[in-house]
Amino acid sequence: PAFGLFLFTIARDPLRIIILIAGAFFWLVSLLLSSLIWFIAVKASDPQDERLQKGLLIFGVMFSVLLQEAFRFLYYKLLRKAIEGLVALSEDGCSPISIQQMAYVAGVGFGLMSGAFSMINLLADALGPGTVGIHGDSQLYFLTSAFMTMVLIFLHTFWGILFFHGCEHRRWWEIAAVIVMHLTVSGSSFCNPLYVGSLVPSYILMAAAAAWAYLLSGGSVQNLRRFLLCKS
Repeated sequence: PAFGLFLFTIARDPLRIIILIAGAFFWLVSLLLSSLIWFIAVKASDPQDERLQKGLLIFGVMFSVLLQEAFRFLYYKLLRKAIEGLVALSEDGCSPISIQQMAYVAGVGFGLMSGAFSMINLLADALGPGTVGIHGDSQLYFLTSAFMTMVLIFLHTFWGILFFHGCEHRRWWEIAAVIVMHLTVSGSSFCNPLYVGSLVPSYILMAAAAAWAYLLSGGSVQNLRRFLLCKS
């Protein structure tokens, strides 16, 4: 599904590809900084203290989420400046891409890079040693991880639309809602290996975020009905 989004809505437009790659780079930098801070915190603490290490892991996840959203805000500021430059250079005084389209493409960029790193982690686990479920654990690890990766890609896409809309119209509660949803989805991963505790809430939030983003983008029930019925 994520490849379909890229292929049908982004791949044909060079400007959108640039925005997507830049968005992926911003997410990558946020991950690098949060990983560095978590690594320093772990090295500076007692590795034998399991309770402390678990607390540091929770701190690392929450800090990473906040840093990702901070870089999303920085990327919004950068794209806002880019729109002003595009308008100044254009002959008709109009930007070739709207802020709503930028928000969508930037969200896809964040999501694809997040999904790529999730896939790399899965491949590293798949190298072994041992077999999934050999000690009586769930054998659905790779399948549920694939579904979790997919939902995160879509969530980042919808969060990008919601976040940029909140910044454009100074609706800070929309930005706060994105941060809360991001923290909730990331925090639900601590329910694993009880995968129902992470997948079900994540997909419910994805459906809510998708409907919200659709409405903010100018969608309506009538438009959706026309699309499903293939009417112009």
